[in-house]
Amino acid sequence: MKLRYILPLTAAVILLCSCGGKKTPSHDPSAGSVTTSVTSTSGTTATTTSTCTKTTATTTKKAEPPKDLVLRGMETVEVCDDIKLKDFITERNVDLKDGDVMLNTSDLGVFEVEVPYIYKGSEFSEKLRYSVVDTTPPVVLNSGWEPNHKVGTPFDLNNYVGFADNFDRHPVLTYEGEIDPDTVGAYPITAIATDSSGNAVSWDVTIFVLNEVPAPVDNNPRVNYGDFIARYDGGNVRFGIDVSAWQTNVDFNAVRDAGCSFVIMRIGYYYSEIKMDDYFRQNIENATAAGLDVGVYIYTTDNTEEGVREHARWIVEQLGGRKLGFPVAFDWEEFGHFQKYGMSIRDLNDIYAAFADELAKNGYSTMLYSSKNFLNNFWSEKTKASHPVWLAHFVDETDYDGEYAIWQASAYGHIPGITGDVDMDIQYLDKPVN
Repeated sequence: MKLRYILPLTAAVILLCSCGGKKTPSHDPSAGSVTTSVTSTSGTTATTTSTCTKTTATTTKKAEPPKDLVLRGMETVEVCDDIKLKDFITERNVDLKDGDVMLNTSDLGVFEVEVPYIYKGSEFSEKLRYSVVDTTPPVVLNSGWEPNHKVGTPFDLNNYVGFADNFDRHPVLTYEGEIDPDTVGAYPITAIATDSSGNAVSWDVTIFVLNEVPAPVDNNPRVNYGDFIARYDGGNVRFGIDVSAWQTNVDFNAVRDAGCSFVIMRIGYYYSEIKMDDYFRQNIENATAAGLDVGVYIYTTDNTEEGVREHARWIVEQLGGRKLGFPVAFDWEEFGHFQKYGMSIRDLNDIYAAFADELAKNGYSTMLYSSKNFLNNFWSEKTKASHPVWLAHFVDETDYDGEYAIWQASAYGHIPGITGDVDMDIQYLDKPVN
């Protein structure tokens, strides 16, 4: 008969332990293990040990932003300016999560930016509003010269002046004064370029209407390559040249023996279609065989991002995996009548960025070729900081105060191995280009 009480006894033990029935603990329950004796109606005593764990509920207080938050930004910013979040913020009493994020200044109007910040180890964000405005007048790209116009031909001032706007692709050109293109004479006028926001720049120019327009006169002194080296040697530099089809058949062994260490050559050019330089294949093979470090550049007038991406893909195809000693140089020089290309200053900076991006996808780096004037007045600080600069400035001592890795110091050099003029370059070895 005792056997039939085993199952009810076990159930009773479980019931008492889990539901708080009558039990006699052998020690303090807080110790975590409890021994309980249970007596059945038959007088049989069973002993069981259960383990009970005390649980303490913990509530984590939700982090809250500061009640005295100070986070203010500029009320207005200039369109197309490169502005980092940390520079946009004018007042704050918290740490910015990422102050190097760029503000959107691509268009006019009211914008909102979300500003993530850190407070007592937690991340929060605050939305700030700002207005993008245009207060910058167009830039004159070729002031200070006096153009000649052939008598009896239609006159268009756009043929003789160049200007660009930071945002407007189509600033309007007007002028004050009178010009009679059918009568020989000197006509002083005031040219005015006005953008879509009403910002204007004006400059004086004299148009000479002539029976015959004289050919340009070249009074530039020529410089022997040996004298060029002697003038600038002694520092951490080396010397080179850049060539195109204008130099025709180059003897690169003679060039090397004259003290030249590198040559940057035109691979191609674009006006309405891309074409290879007539001497590129010959130049790259012969220069490499002579032991010269080799780089390439492309001259283009393209005004679209997709167009220059196509240039980049074409260059990669022509190089066929060849390694270069220099980044591929981007050469855009049509500033004399820039307004005809329907671009803003920002557009051309973006076009160069697209060219560099496409080449980077294919394993080639890029550098920007430009003169001091346009480096100062056209190319953005962001553009100049993103890739090496090849400076063109034809003076004995350049006063360009930006960063540059190569200086094209003269366009009128004479070197053994080349008939006629050649550009002469200095590379600064403490400013790596790759």
